Amino acid sequence: MPLKVIGTGLGRTGTHSLKLAIERLGIGKCYHMVELFQQPERLKYFKKAEKGEKVNWNELFEGYNAAVDYPVARYYKQITDFYSEAKVIHTLRDPEEWYESASATIFWASKPYSLKILKLAVHLPFSSEARRRIPVLLYNRKLSDWEFGKDLNNKKKVIEKYNDHYKEVKSIIPKERLLLFDPIEGWEPLCRFLNVPVPSEPYPRSNTREEFLNRVEIIGSGKFL
Repeated sequence: MPLKVIGTGLGRTGTHSLKLAIERLGIGKCYHMVELFQQPERLKYFKKAEKGEKVNWNELFEGYNAAVDYPVARYYKQITDFYSEAKVIHTLRDPEEWYESASATIFWASKPYSLKILKLAVHLPFSSEARRRIPVLLYNRKLSDWEFGKDLNNKKKVIEKYNDHYKEVKSIIPKERLLLFDPIEGWEPLCRFLNVPVPSEPYPRSNTREEFLNRVEIIGSGKFL
């Protein structure tokens, strides 16, 4: 089942809301970082991609019609090349706002001794699910380093990396294939791009800081998402 839509936007740019929107529009099931914690065994595909090895993307995304967020955004060049007919959506957010949000969420969660890691360690002897998630947690820590460098407190440098990613996407993906999408705009630009009707309900607003931190707590407890 080939992917129809690929997201290149980084975490904390409305990627979880986009996942929900894509599914609401009937495009199909959308892969997101949340899925990786539910299916830790699929981490092997992303590890191969990091090494520059050939990846069986169809096997990884079996059952999905779209993919957004990390780790997909890191390997978007390989994935968009493989699914050459897929449309590409790059979610936008003001860099200053993005950094503030990322610092309080994904950067915090990637710290070696975050609450998530400590809680997971407590549950390791009792939860097979907690043990299965350990490789994903370790990979997630490395992901932040690879994307933004080891000093996540260096705001100027991190924002520079964020902007570089955006510029690279714009330079690589053909204009006719790419939607630069600010979720604040709601359904209309997204539906025009995907050629689907505009739903009557409001555009999804999901994964607030509170929701993110609650999800981290669930992951750290070894419970199912």
